[in-house]
Amino acid sequence: MAQRRNLTAAESFAAALARHGATTVFGQSIPSQIHLAGPSFGIRQVAYRTENAGAAMADGFARISGKVGVVTAQNGPAATLLVPGLAEALTASVPIVAIVQDVARTNLDRNAFQELDHLDLFKGCAKWIRRVNTANRIDDYVDMAFTAAASGRPGPAVLLCPYDLIAEREGPEPRRGASLGAFPLDRTVADPERVARTARMLAEAERPLVVAGGGVHLSGAAAEMAALQERAHLPVATTTMGKGAVDEAHPLSVGPIGYFMGPGGAARYQRGLVDEADVVLFVGTRTNQNGTDSWTLFPNGARFIHLDVDGGEVGRNYESERLVGDAKLTLEALTAALLAGDLGKRRAARKGVEARIAEGRAKHRSEAASLLASDKSPMRPERMMAEMAKLLTPSSIVVADASYASIWTTNYLPSLAAGMRFLAPRGMAGLGWGLPMAMGARLAAPASEVFCLVGDGGFAHVWSELETARRSGIKVILTVLNNQELGYQKHAENALFGAHTDAVDFAPVDHAAVARACGVAGVRVERAQDYAPALREAMAREETTLIDVATDPDAFPPITLFEGRLQA
Repeated sequence: MAQRRNLTAAESFAAALARHGATTVFGQSIPSQIHLAGPSFGIRQVAYRTENAGAAMADGFARISGKVGVVTAQNGPAATLLVPGLAEALTASVPIVAIVQDVARTNLDRNAFQELDHLDLFKGCAKWIRRVNTANRIDDYVDMAFTAAASGRPGPAVLLCPYDLIAEREGPEPRRGASLGAFPLDRTVADPERVARTARMLAEAERPLVVAGGGVHLSGAAAEMAALQERAHLPVATTTMGKGAVDEAHPLSVGPIGYFMGPGGAARYQRGLVDEADVVLFVGTRTNQNGTDSWTLFPNGARFIHLDVDGGEVGRNYESERLVGDAKLTLEALTAALLAGDLGKRRAARKGVEARIAEGRAKHRSEAASLLASDKSPMRPERMMAEMAKLLTPSSIVVADASYASIWTTNYLPSLAAGMRFLAPRGMAGLGWGLPMAMGARLAAPASEVFCLVGDGGFAHVWSELETARRSGIKVILTVLNNQELGYQKHAENALFGAHTDAVDFAPVDHAAVARACGVAGVRVERAQDYAPALREAMAREETTLIDVATDPDAFPPITLFEGRLQA
């Protein structure tokens, strides 16, 4: 019987990744030996074209799979290109492990090729950064990285791996057996006394409101949120990242709220429910600027309850009753506490609240009707959303780039079930992350149709990833809003300054031709009636399809800043 050989150091890395459930790693060639070892441990390498996009792929994969995303990069310039994507993951609380090759240990501080102080580089965009210096600690450090990424408030962890360590021919025997790659890694429930106290606040309130943020999805708590809504008779609004936390057809669903409640906004006519709220329950939200319309959205006299896994976020912007814990477990406990008490007031108020919400929805439909049916050329984005909405199912995944794209999807596409997923890089709101995030989402859920909406300004950052989609066999239905401008920037400058800079206008680009040059389907749409057939044809294909839509450059979403300053 042949004696089993010891693993190499690179194989030890791959074995540790596999133990944590990693089946897909986003990375180019380096660290080469880890990638070469990966297939023996069931790990597929998806080679991005740029590290910025690779981090976004890992982000989208993590958000949909519920598993820690893994991305790799070389030292130096490649490592610096990971920073934006990791900053998004840090702000949006998405767990990623980044394995970054470093220079050989004997070459540290000698101006080695592409040497950089990576420990300092990643300080502002990761919650944990370490360098593993001996092969017999590989298991330990990989476990620490996954633990840091998936525990507490999730986020990115960076593990630096010297080149010469990875190349060692004699790696350690595996010593650990735990699998730490799913998140949340550790679930905790908020203090029972505080749960009971906040349950009484909600039960006794005159006009309570629940605001569901992205933490509901990160916790896998959509079912618990739906139960709270229905059984405790509470109206629920969502942030952009919380969209999909509830079924928007539910009679107590307020819709998306924030800085886009101007004319045409889905929740424009629900504003009274927000303005008059006397008790507001925040769940898994950072109460950030856009989500609160620059902290003007909620009434000064309201009392607040804030449920979040990160105690540092609780009460940051609104002094609150503190519920520090996992959203899934704590919502379950809160609903139980409400049901154990007197919900007579909530039951009595429900019919009236539902009537107000129904009236607001009807007003929105009436206000938006002409735009949703518009045959105008160039095409109105509202009509595009109306056509896309007809093709969605609860298992569909919608991904939007930052800027206008995510506002159109949030306001004009419906959440058809609690837990339906709408992804947007709204942590840092960097441009260009929509397509790679959608690619990561598709790899995490290959049976789901993934619709992606991007602007032409953001898409210009990541054209090259169309080749990645072709080479890796990743299907995404990609729509480009081609208005030949940086729309948000242009309209904001006009609203604030009465003029705009030259940088916001682009020369014409045939994005469909770019797609075809990369080997995927590319379709140009210039008439509104041609968009729906293009979507259906894209759904029937097995490959990525880019639909380049000539879009009205004067169309802008219902951003409150623009109200009274710009003419639609």
